[in-house]
Amino acid sequence: MPMGLLHVLTDARGGAAALAAVEAAVDAGAPVVQVRAKGGTDRELHDFAAAVVAICAPAGATCLVNDRVDVALAVGADGTHLGAGDLPLAAARRVAGPAHLLGGTCRAPELARQLVAEGADYLGVGPAWPTTTKTGLPDALGPAGIAAVAAAVDVPVIAIGGVTAARVPALLAAGAAGVAVVGAVSAAADPAAATRELLAALERG
Repeated sequence: MPMGLLHVLTDARGGAAALAAVEAAVDAGAPVVQVRAKGGTDRELHDFAAAVVAICAPAGATCLVNDRVDVALAVGADGTHLGAGDLPLAAARRVAGPAHLLGGTCRAPELARQLVAEGADYLGVGPAWPTTTKTGLPDALGPAGIAAVAAAVDVPVIAIGGVTAARVPALLAAGAAGVAVVGAVSAAADPAAATRELLAALERG
């Protein structure tokens, strides 16, 4: 399963409106959708993730589940993205097998190398810029911080945090393979147009 340039994050708490945004983004060419659920029940996450898989699969888009390798495997998602407080990456690899995409979150070269050694297929690195989507985040890394991690590993680095189409060129120049966005697509008035704008910026390089 290829690692796409654009990861669109969606939250299970968004319900039908979030699914509609996912459908619009995938129709517009979004190659990767990551499902997360901060709060809510396991059943809600399962059912929402299953619905996202049903949207992604016919379009050839990759579906990842944040934090929960068990839910990802249960719904037939392509992969799981793991944060610092989740199941250790090496343990997730044992559970999920070699074909399951696994991503890890980091912001420093040392941890990046460790995660790759444990089996990470890609790394989510950020926040690239200050963002209001998630509270309690550390200081923004900026393109220089993204570059330090990208230079340390040979797997794709996906930059996240405050990403806009205008900021894409600086991130690609720093060595990012792609970007992940939350509000820039999921909260956009026109998720399809927002997706196309980001993809165009990524393809221009």
